[in-house]
Amino acid sequence: MEALEVRLAQKGDRLVIKNMIELYLHDLSEYWDYDLDEHGQYGYMLDNYWGAPNHFAFVFLVEGRYAGFALIDDAVSLSENERWMGQFFVLRKYRRQGIGSRAAKVIFDTLPAKWEIGQVPANVPAQMFWRKMIQEYTNGQFSDSYLKDDSWDGPLQCFDNRFGFFSSDRTLR
Repeated sequence: MEALEVRLAQKGDRLVIKNMIELYLHDLSEYWDYDLDEHGQYGYMLDNYWGAPNHFAFVFLVEGRYAGFALIDDAVSLSENERWMGQFFVLRKYRRQGIGSRAAKVIFDTLPAKWEIGQVPANVPAQMFWRKMIQEYTNGQFSDSYLKDDSWDGPLQCFDNRFGFFSSDRTLR
């Protein structure tokens, strides 16, 4: 198993995340109607993830090389929840190796809360990934529904890990 480091992003990681977001949005354009702007980029506002309350940017490194990122905020759809997995991306080279699952578990353990994770309806691979990962992480103690309202339209998984009842040997470095 390759050495995985999951850490809060620093200002020096900002450009790397900005570049990875372009790859992420390119992947998502298969499922969602994204177009390039006049500069040939999809564009994504990252400013809130450095300094705004309840906004967190994480990077994943495998053997010291960037492998992905996650952006977490409090833009939940259901008022009883606290954290939203806004964006989550693993470079294709590192997919299907357990990197994404391991990184998500570290993030969940680092930020205990009432979580929401949603997927674009057409993105079946993402739905399969999250359902399997959350099932394993929570030992089946999560809800899985389809939400369609002004805030979200798609599958939505929710769970509460504030009380530390999941077995975990994961740590944030």
